[in-house]
Amino acid sequence: MNMIRGMVTALACVLFLALFVSNSRATRVPGLSHAEDADDPWSASQTVQPADLVKELAAPAHPDQAAVVCVGFRPLFQGAHIPHAVFHGAASTDQGLAELKTWAKTIPKATNVVLYCGCCPLAHCPNLRPAFVAMRDMGFTNLRVLILPNDFHTDWIQMGYPVEKGK
Repeated sequence: MNMIRGMVTALACVLFLALFVSNSRATRVPGLSHAEDADDPWSASQTVQPADLVKELAAPAHPDQAAVVCVGFRPLFQGAHIPHAVFHGAASTDQGLAELKTWAKTIPKATNVVLYCGCCPLAHCPNLRPAFVAMRDMGFTNLRVLILPNDFHTDWIQMGYPVEKGK
C-alpha cells in the first residue's frame, strides 16, 4: 500500500512539473531563451514581432498607428532604419535618454509607441531596457518593444522588410 501511495505521489509530482514547465514556456517571448527574457522590464504582451509590425505599418494610416522609435546608435539609424521611424539618441547614454524623454513629453501617453534598437543581440542590448523603463515610468500605456533577437540587419533587413536610409 505504501508503495502505491509513493508511486501516486511521484506521478502527481511529475504531472505538476510538466504543467509548470509548459505554462512557463507559453509566457516567454518568441526568439528569446528564458534566461534572456527573465530580466526584461516588458512582458510578452508588450512585444511585437517584425512581420507583425510590417503588417501594422503597411495598413492605411490611422490615429493609432505606431510611432516607431529607434533608440540605438546614430550610425545604425543613418545606415538603415524602419520607414518613418524617429531617432532621439542612444538610450544607453544620458544625453540620448534625455532627448527621448524630451520628445516623449510632447506626445500623448496613450500613443502607440514601438521601441527598437538592433545594434546587437537583444539579450545584450544596452539601449532598449533604459528606453522602455523611462517611457513606462513616464506613464506610456501602449508601449511595445520590437523583438530583434540577433540584430537589425539579420532580423529586419535580411528578411526583406522595408527600410529608409539617412536622416
